[in-house]
Amino acid sequence: MRRLLLNALALTYLLSTFAPANAETLPQLFKKVKDSVVIVRTVQTGIAPEGQGQLISMDGLGSGVIIASDGKILTAAHVVQAADRVGVEFPDGRLLPAKVIASEPAADVSLLQVEGVLPQTAVAAALGNSDGVEVGEQIFIVGAPFGISHTLTVGHISARHTRALLYAGFQMELFQTDAAINQGNSGGPMFNLSGQVVGIVSHIISRTGAFEGLGFVVTANMARRLLLEKKTFWSGLEGYLLVGELAKVFNLPQPVGMLVQRVAARSPADLIGLRPGTMKATIADHTLLVGGDIIFAVQGIELQEDGKSRQEILSTLSQLKVGELITVKVLRDGKIEELRTLKIP
Repeated sequence: MRRLLLNALALTYLLSTFAPANAETLPQLFKKVKDSVVIVRTVQTGIAPEGQGQLISMDGLGSGVIIASDGKILTAAHVVQAADRVGVEFPDGRLLPAKVIASEPAADVSLLQVEGVLPQTAVAAALGNSDGVEVGEQIFIVGAPFGISHTLTVGHISARHTRALLYAGFQMELFQTDAAINQGNSGGPMFNLSGQVVGIVSHIISRTGAFEGLGFVVTANMARRLLLEKKTFWSGLEGYLLVGELAKVFNLPQPVGMLVQRVAARSPADLIGLRPGTMKATIADHTLLVGGDIIFAVQGIELQEDGKSRQEILSTLSQLKVGELITVKVLRDGKIEELRTLKIP
């Protein structure tokens, strides 16, 4: 018994010796990063629940994180992609307008630029290297579930996932986590225990609509590559790819088309004249907005089912200079039309 006690004391001493002296507690980390987390508020045009074709304004809610002192903010693409107006609410309650300057809906990440001077209390968070994050590692998320700002939830990295090729040399990277995520958390940051952003909250898988332990977060390195290094083109368009049986239902003259769902006001998609859906319809368990344009090609590049054409289109649009021509071939009212506009800043 005496020997066991001595061994336990020796182990305790060794652990205390090798523990980092400057390790911060969770409350200390929260105080350090909380002023980098914001609420993202949006207004977008939608279809009234009752009455087909009746347009209404709908409020949206998400979270975001400041990553630069000039007002750049990371958030989720599904929060802002087709929003008519975007506002960022800071911890002191101040609300400033913002615009989308880069977006990749397939990866569910967007980059905002705040229009105006940031509050003095606002701070930028550091983007960490998500490649070094391991399964089992403890993390925490700060966001605004149901609009309750600066809510902290704690959990672990449950798994790492990769999806189909997104760009040449890039794969879609996601963390799975058991940290609680609910409506309003989308776009908020996941932090490691060094206070660095290692991911941006994307979505949950749930049978009830509430959190059930399956949350998914886009890795920080994925967001960095797509939005900061490449600065993916933001179209302001939300669409639904029609392939296979759905393409036949819509009687498309080619195998693939994109049904326009929503279009953000004053976005490139709006300026070129794309028409969004005007009526809700359920087709083979798919709830869609129908009555809008169906896109067949952009810049002469026809849409394909494998997704490579879509990435080629985005890459081409991203490389266009201001004032260069954008062309889109659409099916509208049963006729093929070509829409044109000039690229804006």
